[in-house]
Amino acid sequence: MKRILLIEDDPEVARLVELELSEAGFGVLWAKGGIEGLTLFRQHRPDLVILDLGLPDLDGAEVARRIRATDETPILVLTAQDGVERKVGLLSDGADDYLVKPFHPAELLARVQVQLRHREGSEVLSVGQLELYPRRRQVFFAGREVRLSPKEFDLLHLLMSRPGRVFPREEIEEKLWGKPLGRESNVLDVHVANLRAKLREAGAYGYLRTVRGLGYALRPGREGDEA
Repeated sequence: MKRILLIEDDPEVARLVELELSEAGFGVLWAKGGIEGLTLFRQHRPDLVILDLGLPDLDGAEVARRIRATDETPILVLTAQDGVERKVGLLSDGADDYLVKPFHPAELLARVQVQLRHREGSEVLSVGQLELYPRRRQVFFAGREVRLSPKEFDLLHLLMSRPGRVFPREEIEEKLWGKPLGRESNVLDVHVANLRAKLREAGAYGYLRTVRGLGYALRPGREGDEA
């Protein structure tokens, strides 16, 4: 079942949207404000976000920017403003589509289905039997899902973006944490160890390589082949 996060403070609109989506077979999470919405987003990683702009605690555009800063999940914005400048601004803030209030539930459902089809057709990164779906934030090895934490996923995504390339520690830290963590930090080592263990458990032996003195690389391997 696809999960949709609805961030909407108007109970009547929320009930209308939830009813339409539930009848279409979607699971719906409802947040009444921006802060709650961001929390539910991090906890549940929905397949799509429906976001109202007029939230009481945090501007909807800011919610969209925060989601888009770390994730490519489709965002469908609900807005009462129909001006061209506002629409351009919404797309600049990270929205994938928008719907002007009042709207017909059938149109909302159609737009949701379009965005989900786009997401399903998004780029897949593959190395050997390891597959990573960036927009869905899912990883599979030999057809079986590998459950990763957000940082483990980001680390694997980075390494799979250039298979075989050795990424220096400093570059990885810069991309994942926004700055080098320093020689005394073992944060990256912990995430590498956890990711390697999960890949090994899934059968992906030797995929995550440590190149001593240089950094880390991702390439196909076999059991007993890990560095």
